[in-house]
Amino acid sequence: MYELFKPWLFRQDPEAIHEQVMHGLSWLGQRGPGLELLRWLCTVQDSRLRVTAFGLQFPNPIGLAAGFDKNAIAVRAWPALGFGHVEIGSVTALAQPGNDKPRLFRLPEDQALINRMGFNNDGARAVAARLDRLQQTFGRPSVPLGINLGKSKVTPLEQAPQDYLQSLSKLWAYGDYFAINVSSPNTPGLRALQDKDRLEELLSALTSFVQNRKPLLLKIAPDLTWEQMDEILALVEQYRLSGLIATNTTIGRTGLTTPINETGGLSGRPLQKRSLEVLKYLHHQLRGQLPIISVGGISSAEEVWERLANGATLVQVYTSFVYEGPCLPKKLCRGLLERMLREGGEAGHSANLNSKS
Repeated sequence: MYELFKPWLFRQDPEAIHEQVMHGLSWLGQRGPGLELLRWLCTVQDSRLRVTAFGLQFPNPIGLAAGFDKNAIAVRAWPALGFGHVEIGSVTALAQPGNDKPRLFRLPEDQALINRMGFNNDGARAVAARLDRLQQTFGRPSVPLGINLGKSKVTPLEQAPQDYLQSLSKLWAYGDYFAINVSSPNTPGLRALQDKDRLEELLSALTSFVQNRKPLLLKIAPDLTWEQMDEILALVEQYRLSGLIATNTTIGRTGLTTPINETGGLSGRPLQKRSLEVLKYLHHQLRGQLPIISVGGISSAEEVWERLANGATLVQVYTSFVYEGPCLPKKLCRGLLERMLREGGEAGHSANLNSKS
């Protein structure tokens, strides 16, 4: 059915139709019978898909990446669509409108998106209030909820630790894990926080607050050199972070066939090769001792399997969800189960998934 509607959807403004879909999912999330029907249609329940990572239990390894549900509008709907975890945000301490429109562009021939949204969100206080209402009414989400934190645009880099701490403290009660986003290309100067000295200052402040009470992860860019990644990994180990998310969108245009001259972060299929390269490198350097959530260009069960086989504990999707539609998590989970059977049955692969935690 999605393929029937997709031509109409793709004729609409990308951001406008996204907002309409989000509000539709929010509406559905308030209605039990509709949500249960969605769950029945879209989820795959199978113990072989379960993953344990940084102290949390995931019903399957497929997650929704940050950026799709920036304001926690549709938190109740994502598990019903088959996701094993959801990462909301990026949320900033201060509410902000983001960059000027248009700022989101589809590239169908490349199965890609370019965005320069600029952390448009309602701010930590409003998102916390929304999550509190949902929790008071319906309880906690049925899958792990990650909260991705970004820096407010108006906050100087020198005050970034205080900005992130403000968001973290407001949202602390609601996240099962927190992701530090210092790698978006769409907030001026943000990626400078990946530099060793600034990142060390930021991690010192955040880990002092967290004190290992909840998992704290770092999301990195695909455009770093191996030397820069090594510096980051040293800090990740020094401050005992719980894991890495690799990768964010890229400012590169390698592999892109669509003629387009728009700034912003590129996601989707053209990012697939680089994201996998980064995963392999990080896994090798970390000697498999730290969970990695792999993101970038994943659209098939074979690609999920490849990421898991090369060191990922979990994966996340974003752009492929736009192109493949609401049944993508179900398709990926079913494909993983089929691959497990080909690779030796239930026991062998169940152990394989959980060994990556």
